[in-house]
Amino acid sequence: MKIVILAAGIGSRLGNPFPKPLTPLRGGKSIMEKQIENLSKYFNPHDISVVVGFKKDLIMERFPDLAYIYNPYFDATNTSKSLLKALKKYRNEDVLWLNGDVIFDSKLFTVLQQEIEDKNSFVSVNTSRVAEEEVKYTLSAGYINELSKQVKNGLGEAVGINFISKNDMSSFIDQLENCDDNDYFERGIELAVQENGLKIKAVDISRFRCMEVDFKEDLEEANNIF
Repeated sequence: MKIVILAAGIGSRLGNPFPKPLTPLRGGKSIMEKQIENLSKYFNPHDISVVVGFKKDLIMERFPDLAYIYNPYFDATNTSKSLLKALKKYRNEDVLWLNGDVIFDSKLFTVLQQEIEDKNSFVSVNTSRVAEEEVKYTLSAGYINELSKQVKNGLGEAVGINFISKNDMSSFIDQLENCDDNDYFERGIELAVQENGLKIKAVDISRFRCMEVDFKEDLEEANNIF
């Protein structure tokens, strides 16, 4: 299995002059440093690739042993196109991917690992929160139906840690190709579900600490939680 961290964006909402994954946390480590530390408890760090764009050299110099994929259009595209570049490279592999701004308790992989072993494509979700500005979801017959920030009556939030089995890869890549440049990758999942009949599970990790850092208020909350 390959692991992809999406870290190409400018992260303007947080206001850093450097890539958001390099944001330092109160303990001194950066968001990405914590991600890699947590992933390495369960997976081989040599399987980690990072999609970079904005000030890519800062990330590459900080983590010289990781593999990198460059999105040269990072300033004009969103996560659907960054993920697409990675999945085209790993189209014959299972892929776990996460946003470069998500902070999480490594123990959530005690739940996710079984889904990965069973080759169940999934979106990790938190059912205890349904904030207006977050990506929300609905279900149909137990699987993801809608997945976007515009979802009404969402059942919970997608937390930014996801998995696609190689068995589902072709359909997902096709729909990421159909996404607009400014679409999030969740649009590709939604299209693959609705157009190709892809079965994507919503795996509840609500009992573990996990959050994305978009704003300074999020960073403050993350420092308090973790």
